[in-house]
This record gives sequence, structure tokens and C-alpha cells, in this order.
Amino acid sequence: MSALLAYWAVFRARFRALLQYRAAAAAGFGTQLFWGLIKVMVLEAFYANAPGARPPMALGQAVTYTWLGQAFFQLMPFSTNPDPEVRELIRTGAVGYELSRPLDLHTLWLARALAARVAPTVLRAVPMFAVAVPLLGMSLPPSLAAAGAWAAAMVFAAALVAAFATAVTSTMLWTTSGDGIARIVPSLVLIASGMVVPLPLFPSWMQPWLDALPFRGMVDAPFRLYLGHLPARALPGVLLHQALWTAAFVALGRAMVARGLRRLVVQGG
Repeated sequence: MSALLAYWAVFRARFRALLQYRAAAAAGFGTQLFWGLIKVMVLEAFYANAPGARPPMALGQAVTYTWLGQAFFQLMPFSTNPDPEVRELIRTGAVGYELSRPLDLHTLWLARALAARVAPTVLRAVPMFAVAVPLLGMSLPPSLAAAGAWAAAMVFAAALVAAFATAVTSTMLWTTSGDGIARIVPSLVLIASGMVVPLPLFPSWMQPWLDALPFRGMVDAPFRLYLGHLPARALPGVLLHQALWTAAFVALGRAMVARGLRRLVVQGG
């Protein structure tokens, strides 16, 4: 219990520190509002020029999906990945101070990663809902069941994102700089999660692959539960998918940290 309280304290401290960046959140909100409007206009043009086709998702649902993506953009693992502070600790050798604490290093980084996603999301999601729902065509969940399923899936999505981000950060025990992985991960996550284009709009032959990947559980599945595009009864399957991938990334991250620490040499005096 005392160990859990220690990690909870790390999460709270990091969360409160990140809540201080209100000016950055306001600037980010303006940027995401601008890009959201562009994406909505592109979607409207796309739907208008395919009058004979039966879309797998209604235009109104796609618009709401887009605004949800803008509201929860900071929850994605590429927003601060790898963790810039952990990157600096490893680069300078100050990670030795982290190892002197009576805490598990991977769990410590996991708590930091979770706070680094949740705090900025809180600052930006609330104003995005406040503006997009009454003014920009974003709809609310069609039922309480849909809202509850979405809320539960978002909690699991945050855990999945934090586990994935921590696994990516753990690779820095080998790469040190982290520049390569920081350039590869955003493109992969943006496309495969549904943040760029809603996954139901992808070709049908791609759907089984997209459904199996972990990134669906970060964006697409929770958002479709919100819309009612996935019924609330699909929630157990969504949560199972998210939980399995979260456990896999936690196991991978812990294995990489354990292996990396065996070969870690802190130089300097």
C-alpha cells in the first residue's frame, strides 16, 4: 500500500505541475480548433462528392468524431514521447538519482506518463466541448449507456496510452537520444488510431488489421462508443482489447527496463 501511495504522489505532483501551463493550453486549444475546422470542411467535401455511396459512418458522426479527436489530442502517446525529462535524465546520467529512490523505475515512469497525458487533456478537452457542442456541430452521446461506455473506455484508453508511451520511453536506455523513435511513432499512431481519418472510413480489407492493433483502443473504439456507432453492449470486448494490449506493453516496458539497467553505466564524477 505504501508503494502505491508513493506512485500516486508522483502522479499527483506531475499532474499539478502540468496544470500550471494554462497559456500553453490556451494556445493549443486555438490551434486544435483551427485544425478541427479544416478537417470538418475536408470531411464535408468528401461526403458531398460521394452522393451515391453508402458511408460506413454518417457525416454528423464523422464531424463529432473529429471534434473528439481535437479534444483528446493531448492524450495521444506522441504528444510528449519519449518523455523529454526522462530523455534528459538518461542523456546526462542523472537517471542514477532515479535509481537511488526506493521505487520501481518502470512504474515511476508509467505514473509520470499517465499524468503527462491526463493533465493537458483536462485543460483542453473542457473548452473544446464548451465550444464545439453548441457552435460547431459536435453532438452529445445519444444515451446514458453510450456516455457511460465511452467514459469507461476512455479510462482504459488512458492506461493503454501511458503503457505504450512508457514502453517507447524505455527504448532510450539503448538509443539515448530518442530522436528516431520520436519521429516514427507519431505517424504510426496518428493513422492507425483514427486521429487523422475515422477508422470506419478505411477500406474494408484493412479493418481486421486495424481492429487487431492496439491503437484502435486509444481513439477509435472509445469515440465510436460515444457516438453510438458501437453499441454499449460492445464495451466488454473493447475493454478486453485495451486491457490485453495494456498488459502487453507493461510487460514489454518492464522487460526492456530490467534488461537496460543491467547494462547501464552512468559516467561522470
